[in-house]
Amino acid sequence: MLLAIMNYATINFINRYGAEMVQRSMEHLYLVIVAIVISTIVGIPLGILVTRKPKLKKPILGFANIMQTIPSLALFGLLIPVPVLGGIGDRTAIIALTLYSLLPIVRNTYTGIIGVDRAIVAAGTGMGMTDMQLLWQVELPLALGVILAGVRVAAVIAIGLATIAAAIGAGGLGVFIFRGVATVNNQLLLAGAIPAALMALAADFGLGLVEARLSKSTLKNVKDD
Repeated sequence: MLLAIMNYATINFINRYGAEMVQRSMEHLYLVIVAIVISTIVGIPLGILVTRKPKLKKPILGFANIMQTIPSLALFGLLIPVPVLGGIGDRTAIIALTLYSLLPIVRNTYTGIIGVDRAIVAAGTGMGMTDMQLLWQVELPLALGVILAGVRVAAVIAIGLATIAAAIGAGGLGVFIFRGVATVNNQLLLAGAIPAALMALAADFGLGLVEARLSKSTLKNVKDD
């Protein structure tokens, strides 16, 4: 009897919210993917720059750290009145998520490159390799696992923070959560929280597999060379 009631409740829940859950999940994915792509394109070069210009370490990492310390809802709100960048909608949400995602990517890029065995770098230098050759052929391949770990962390953080995007009209799974809080409806809360949690787990698992495979492949290629 209890099982039949639970099955009925599940079917009723899916019939009621299923279509909107798919729509909100797609909106959520869009926000996260765009933000992670931008933060990766910006963050990795910044991390490399810090390894080449140590004087820039404090200002760059300091800025990324400050972005992480600002409460997420406050950052979303602060960006709204900013000309060109701000406003209501997904643009502001993407910028905020990008800023939050920078720290793990910049820090892991820097840590990964600095952590490369200096004996290997010295050997490359002794073979006549230029700084750019060392970076592309030795340091980045060996640091790839650490860099991807930063992207992985950034993706999981972005998925969680993207739920706040609903507060500024950017959509996503946060729409269910805010609606559920406003109406004290646990079903709506779960409709937003469960897909977001599953999305974060899937991203962590998938990027973990990519990280492991690429790390093994690049390490093998470096050894062969």
